[in-house]
Amino acid sequence: MPLEDLLIFHQVARSLNSSFDLDTILRTILEHMERMIRADLWTLLILNEDRTELRYVLASDGKEKDLGELRVRIGEGVAGWVAQHGESLIVPEAGNDPRLRNEGALAAIRSVVALPLRGRKGTHGVIEIFNPESGQLSDYSIAFLHILADHAAIAIENSRDVARIQQLSITDDCTGLYNVRHLYEALGHEFKQLTSPKGHPLSLAFLDLDHFKRINDLHGHLIGSELLNRVGIELRSLTRSRDLCFRYGGDEFAIMMPETSSGEAFALTKQLLSRLMSHRFNMSEELVLTVSASVGVATAPEDGMTVHDLIAAADKRMYAVKENGRGKVYARS
Repeated sequence: MPLEDLLIFHQVARSLNSSFDLDTILRTILEHMERMIRADLWTLLILNEDRTELRYVLASDGKEKDLGELRVRIGEGVAGWVAQHGESLIVPEAGNDPRLRNEGALAAIRSVVALPLRGRKGTHGVIEIFNPESGQLSDYSIAFLHILADHAAIAIENSRDVARIQQLSITDDCTGLYNVRHLYEALGHEFKQLTSPKGHPLSLAFLDLDHFKRINDLHGHLIGSELLNRVGIELRSLTRSRDLCFRYGGDEFAIMMPETSSGEAFALTKQLLSRLMSHRFNMSEELVLTVSASVGVATAPEDGMTVHDLIAAADKRMYAVKENGRGKVYARS
């Protein structure tokens, strides 16, 4: 193997070991491929999470911007066929190959090479090379491309593994909501936005389930944990897409509402609590439960300009509800 090619593998291996930035690694790999085989167009597609279709993430000359909205279903076209079968496809003369019918929008196709990005966990994507210059597709060059494609697959798997680990580190096991660690991180980020010239108010609701200990005492901790999980799911369904839900600990939850004034947060939370308390939770063993909750709402900047001030204000109002009948929402008057 020529020294130049060995250096390419060395550079790619170093990038895999030193960075989990998937876009940077894939661009590096694609650039090395382009240097080896000149072609009219290179594209790199990645399978979506449910493995039903591919999307374009990279293309030569920045053409991924033009292809960003296109999707290729598994089994359709060249990329779809390669993803479905996990095999390379070389079409030296396009002719009437039916797999090329959907590729006309990409280039005037005379020939195509498509390689699967196969890793330990299956095929993750496809690299397509349209109209490579004649005389370049030797056994050596194809083998070289396969090795680089394997590196691309490793990069994708590494990136996804890191993303899963990061998600686990900020997620509560019982409810699937964000955990208290991420609450402090998210609030810190929002407070930075709040101090900008275009800053908007930030509201936080603290929600504590009323008499939750009775659930554990009457039905056991497994039912109690199941109910916490169901409450978490219901809170997500009752909040807006821009709001974030957290399990603060025990039977306490928090809802962060960016760009939301005190009055708006009070109205939203009051409606949420009404719907939560009227919801019937169908548990295992044919048990049906309902919940009540006490909620305190605080808003920055009125209630403070630090994470601790905002949490303390919401927590104080939540406990005031506890002392005055429960099942209500208190906010800044």
